[in-house]
Amino acid sequence: MTVPHLKETLDTLRDRLLAERSARGCWTGRLSTSALATATAVTALTIAEPETAGEQIEGGLDWLRTNANSDGGWGDSPESPSNLSTTVLGWSAFAAAGRADDECAAAAESWIDRAVGGLDTDKLLGAIVGSYGGDRTFSTPILAMTALAGRLGPGRDTWRHVPPLPYELGALSHRWLRRLRLPVVSYALPALIAVGRLRRCRLRPRNPITRLVRRLADGPALRKLEHIQPESGGYLEAPPLTAFVVMSLVSCGAAEHPAVPRGLRFLHDTVRPDGGWPIDTDLATWLTSLSVRALAADGCPPPRFTAEDRRTTLQWLLDCQLRRVHRYTEAPPGGWAWTDRSGGVPDADDTSGAMLALRLLDGDDPSRARAAEFAADWLGGLQNRDGGIPTFCRGWGRLPFDRSAADLTAHAVAAWSAWPPAGDRAGERMSRIKRAVAYLARAQRADGAWLPLWFGNQHTPDMTNPVYGTARVLIGLCGADAANNTPDALSRGAGWLLSVQRSDGGFGGDSDGPCSIEETAVAVSALSAVGLRMPDEPRLPDAVRRGAMWLIEHTDGGNVTPATPIGLYFARLWYSEKLYPLIFSTEALARAGALLHRRYEGDT
Repeated sequence: MTVPHLKETLDTLRDRLLAERSARGCWTGRLSTSALATATAVTALTIAEPETAGEQIEGGLDWLRTNANSDGGWGDSPESPSNLSTTVLGWSAFAAAGRADDECAAAAESWIDRAVGGLDTDKLLGAIVGSYGGDRTFSTPILAMTALAGRLGPGRDTWRHVPPLPYELGALSHRWLRRLRLPVVSYALPALIAVGRLRRCRLRPRNPITRLVRRLADGPALRKLEHIQPESGGYLEAPPLTAFVVMSLVSCGAAEHPAVPRGLRFLHDTVRPDGGWPIDTDLATWLTSLSVRALAADGCPPPRFTAEDRRTTLQWLLDCQLRRVHRYTEAPPGGWAWTDRSGGVPDADDTSGAMLALRLLDGDDPSRARAAEFAADWLGGLQNRDGGIPTFCRGWGRLPFDRSAADLTAHAVAAWSAWPPAGDRAGERMSRIKRAVAYLARAQRADGAWLPLWFGNQHTPDMTNPVYGTARVLIGLCGADAANNTPDALSRGAGWLLSVQRSDGGFGGDSDGPCSIEETAVAVSALSAVGLRMPDEPRLPDAVRRGAMWLIEHTDGGNVTPATPIGLYFARLWYSEKLYPLIFSTEALARAGALLHRRYEGDT
């Protein structure tokens, strides 16, 4: 059984991936430019610097004009279908900039009218709030910006349409915030404080006691906002979150607050030559750990990734490990963020990924093992009572990005297994792994699939991505000793992937919808990993072969890797990353080659 051109395609992909590596030893990538980020940045600059930021304001509006969809709306990425939140923010940005009668704004207004069933404020309010359920993290800032732009009508009563946020509680420690179970997630503190305070300023409470309490809370809350702002000025390195803070503070008379000039500097620094802004600055740590693993997926790193190159990348990763309590989430030291920039926040997925990359970056540096053990303890402190792993903070609440997730949990299981401790600590580590595996057993759907947290598919009915989630859990389990104890879960998960593979060998997010390079690649990687663990499963080699052939054809032998928006950012905002298809395809063909070589004695 042969896969024509597998080795040649893999060599091409590896060469291209290595060419993306920077002199610092990391992979930075490029996130898609975002209509939502551009609209919020334009509005913040219009409110804060209408005289001096004219060029960037006009550049952002031009980007929005150029990248509007044919139906008049905007999606989160240029490849995304129009959605309500992004279209309302784009529509509002034109109004804030004094371009309410622009042809592009009129087209967006028509789209909103059709989507909501009218432009009545109550209908618009209900649709936006309903999009996010009980989570006010994003619905309140969207409505606040819409109100600032005059799109919710004139006068003080406009602000009654903006749901309140208990901003005065933002000064509390995370320990207390977890207990209060606020209707926002852990990353949203800047919006909680700035937007909540803006609403209070525009709609002052009539109760004198309430007014007194909030006046007393002003100082501590604003100091907290300054304290958690990173050196870059960008909260979480995110232009939208930073823009919401800037526009809110300026609009409620706090333009002199230190967060405003720092936030404006960040917005100026992150605008792109095309006039738009990305949803976040970069995913350098995440992409670097994925790239290291892709290059070594078959156990044979390419000669071009030299020992010196690996040492440089190793040192870069070691330097990115956070060594002190994080001022944003109050997380203890030991984890990694998604980026090496100052606005990054330590999280489970990036910490697991870095640990696995450290294992593959061989060397005699003893700091490698120390860093991994430090990180393993950090992950252990994050484990929830249900045995699963959340993103940022243990036990913060019930909202999606703070709950346990199957893909994060499987990733942690693989990371823990890659660095087994000695002595008495081995029992504790095994206990954590067993609890995590038990969580994964409960999280597996009846059909064998798992759902991921940070990835989705715009073409599935509920916009989830069970192909990506199932593949990532299978890869995680196969990378751990725990796989020996989960044959049924592996078999069911692989069986589900086989059931949704298309006749041409490709994969989409589910059984329907278009196939993508990213989804086909992760599925091929997973089926190859399971095949190496379960050599008696007869269906896997042929499925892997067909998937590999699909990838070779659709990447033109590794020469082109167009990106698909499968990434989910905070508040379910879609993005594409140009390196995802390149990294995922490199790993997939390396794993496929290893499986087929073993099964068919090198006949690949």
